[in-house]
Amino acid sequence: MTDQMPSSTRTVLSWMPVLVMVAVAIADIVAGPGVGFLPLVSLGPAFAGLVGGWRRTAVFGLAAFILCVALGLYDGLFPERRGFTALASVAGVTGVGIAAAVMRSRREGELASVRSIAEVAQRVLLRPVPLTAGPLQAAVSYTSAVAEARIGGDLYEVVASPHGIRVIVGDVQGKGLAAVETAAVVLGAFREAAHDEPDLVGLGERLERSVARELEDEKFVTAILAEIGTDHAAVFLNYGHPAPMVVRLDGTVDFPQPPACALPLGLGAHGGDGPKPYRVDFAPGEQLLLYTDGVTEARDEPGRFYPLGERAYLLKDPDADRALEALRADLAQHIGGPSHDDAAMLLLRYHGHGKEGLSPSRE
Repeated sequence: MTDQMPSSTRTVLSWMPVLVMVAVAIADIVAGPGVGFLPLVSLGPAFAGLVGGWRRTAVFGLAAFILCVALGLYDGLFPERRGFTALASVAGVTGVGIAAAVMRSRREGELASVRSIAEVAQRVLLRPVPLTAGPLQAAVSYTSAVAEARIGGDLYEVVASPHGIRVIVGDVQGKGLAAVETAAVVLGAFREAAHDEPDLVGLGERLERSVARELEDEKFVTAILAEIGTDHAAVFLNYGHPAPMVVRLDGTVDFPQPPACALPLGLGAHGGDGPKPYRVDFAPGEQLLLYTDGVTEARDEPGRFYPLGERAYLLKDPDADRALEALRADLAQHIGGPSHDDAAMLLLRYHGHGKEGLSPSRE
């Protein structure tokens, strides 16, 4: 699509019809009528159809037709069939170019409409997290692996419920529209159950039932649930998801692991115990980062994984959004190219006392 074309390429293509017709005219005058350059004038409207609308193609087609007549008269070709063949070539290419430009314009209009609908779907599916929720300050970062997409298979949500601040970060198996559909199912179930279920285990079981009804062919969703109350602690329920990162007041980093491994959501029917909740100290001034494996499994050119724990100092900015953006920029620099997996990060800061702890050191 022309609106996705780099500006330098678009500039070259914009001037190409003029350059081609000038080059053909010069070559025809220099070489004479015997070489047969005249039909190449039709390349002007052909290149014009690559960018711009049908009117641009028609203008260059008319210019090419006039140039063809002038060169034909100069070469004395119109008593012969070659002159009229060249004119027919210009007219035919111009007509086809105009038709192609009209069709492309219609497709671009349809694509713009689809993108508008997709942006509305994005706002419904992945709503902006609240800037503050109880004692927490929140920020989120999301990068989709699908080119030109705003959403993918990763999901997140923060809900202030009667039972505490409840959070989910998850990763749907697969990519594309099927993954987005599954993410919508999980988020819908979580938003409802977060208000109704009195404990985190009940919330997880309800999510498991919802996902099991929707998923087929052994698809699954890794997820981590968190509940943060007023007792300076966070309770986690981990469904086969990467461990959270906690940045302490002194700048040290913890990755608290669950007491036992558990299957992802959607695989509960295969047996095995569900995840066990585990409690982690989370005091004012500390930070909690929940993320998907698109962060920790991102590789640089030599194949090294992204060292998330070593980059905790990037979260030192007092503004949570800027801090998370610094981490995201460092991740993109580590990859050195387009991401091959969705990557979501949700940063929670326990604000209040001890804000000096929001500036972790490099040690």
